[in-house]
Order: sequence, then structure tokens, then C-alpha cells
Amino acid sequence: MSTLLAHEVIVRPVISEKSIDLSNREPNHRYTFEVHPSANKIQIKAAIEELYRKENVTVVGVNVLTTKAKEKRRGTRRGRIVGYTTPWRKAIVTLAAGQKIEFFEGV
Repeated sequence: MSTLLAHEVIVRPVISEKSIDLSNREPNHRYTFEVHPSANKIQIKAAIEELYRKENVTVVGVNVLTTKAKEKRRGTRRGRIVGYTTPWRKAIVTLAAGQKIEFFEGV
């Protein structure tokens, strides 16, 4: 098992309509993050609690899923180009009741 630092485990927060909707639900707030491909749930939980220790968050649950690569096609004057999207891994983190991560004020 490789040793990853907290900022290596969490790549970025995922900003989408669905993830914003999940983060605003009461009482448990759920946040979505892109994570390192080899990170496990224990590392993800520790990284979230370390990175957001100013807000004093407690992670209750972590769900992890890997999105598969999809084929993308586009046409040009010279013909058709076929490519693939990058596969990536995301984690949906559930915080304890009443806790929030304040990184989107006013969104």
C-alpha cells in the first residue's frame, strides 16, 4: 500500500448539478470529490478530515466508484476521429448530521 498525502488523495471537488443538490440536503450533507485511482475509503476519510479540519468535520461514510472510459466521436473535413474520455474515480463523502464544508458560498 502506497503512502499518499491528503492533497494527493483528493484531486478536486466535483461541481455538477447533482453534487450540489446532494451537498444541500439536510440533515446529512454529501460531497463529491475526484480521488486518486489507488486511494481506498480509509485514506479518503482521513484526507477529508485533515483537509477540512478548520470546519471540524466528521466523515460518517464514504462511497467510491470508478467511471469508465466512454468512446467519443467527432467529424472533421478529413474524416472521423475516434477517441476516449479519461476514466476517473470519485468518492461521495457523507458528513455527520448538521455539519457542512463551506467551499461554495453563494453558489
